[in-house]
Amino acid sequence: MNFQRLAAVSRKETLHLLRDWRSLTLALAIPLLLILLYGYALTLDLRNVPTVVWDQSRSPESRELLSLFHSSPYFTVLAYRDGYPELQYDLDRGRAMVAIVVPGDFAAKVNAAKPVKIQIIGDGSDANTSRLALNYATSIGGIYARAVGSEQLQLQGKGELKQPVELEPRAWYNPGLRSQNVLIPGIIALVMIVVAALLTSTTIAKEWETGTMEQLISTPLRGPELIFGKVIPYFVIGIIDVALAVLMGSYIFDVRIVGNTALLFAMSSLFLTGALFFGLTLSIKLKSQVLANQLAIIAGFLPTLLLSGFVFAIENMPLPLQFLTYIVPARYFIAILRGIYLKGIGLEILWLNALFLAIYALIMMVAAHKKFSFKLE
Repeated sequence: MNFQRLAAVSRKETLHLLRDWRSLTLALAIPLLLILLYGYALTLDLRNVPTVVWDQSRSPESRELLSLFHSSPYFTVLAYRDGYPELQYDLDRGRAMVAIVVPGDFAAKVNAAKPVKIQIIGDGSDANTSRLALNYATSIGGIYARAVGSEQLQLQGKGELKQPVELEPRAWYNPGLRSQNVLIPGIIALVMIVVAALLTSTTIAKEWETGTMEQLISTPLRGPELIFGKVIPYFVIGIIDVALAVLMGSYIFDVRIVGNTALLFAMSSLFLTGALFFGLTLSIKLKSQVLANQLAIIAGFLPTLLLSGFVFAIENMPLPLQFLTYIVPARYFIAILRGIYLKGIGLEILWLNALFLAIYALIMMVAAHKKFSFKLE
């Protein structure tokens, strides 16, 4: 391989990229938009769920219970209603996602230490939010029940309520259970797929479509020199985008790297190499910018979004899809990112994921060289 010719191809591709403002925008602006969009819009946290209440008891006891919902950051009580038709009206039109119904005999049963049921109605059309809201509402009901039980025992002169087992839940690595702490590392993988697979999927195809490939064939340039020369500018842009993602995650979303930053960039380089040659292989094989770009989205971006564990837990997927995730490189990369970002672990634990990324990069490099034919057909 002649490094002078390699540098010439790389310089040519860099100049073309700088002059093509559309590609440069796609390479730099789109990743920034993805980070902001997913960082702000995509959240698994429950906050300010619109709630309506039908308080049939209208007693100090029911107001004490409902005050827990008013003070909770998870619920926003919008209004009090006077019947099921009004509650249904709010739920049907999306004005509320949760409705609370307090029975008329609530105070009497509480004071008599009898069981009493509070009805919590959730909008099941948004199953995930509804499930979380119902769980939080149940927890608030449990807090009220323990407080009432303790007060009643004190009034009877029996002291405070003693629980035989007391649970103290703790969440390691992400104590606040913030969605951004989990999502920001995964967004880096999405950004790299956009830059790598989508941009390089058009490079070789563009040479064929514009007729410049014939000119390149007439030069002393060799296949590997052309392929690596094409990849280098996009590799640099990909690393810049990783740095931007890390900085934005740190200073905008307060998601900081616990582990080794150099290791994160090394693993990102490994994944980026595989993704670049994946896009290049599509461009070589299809020789059509439109087809290569569409296939890059279908085979690159969508699996990274849906089958990598970025949003949906792999353990909750059907068994056939779980097996399918093993061929999605982003699965291993996101596991590495979260391990470095949140747990601060290194290659002594992540070596197997790193090995799979290295194999992926090697396979894509070999495939690109095998598919490329530096001659007219």
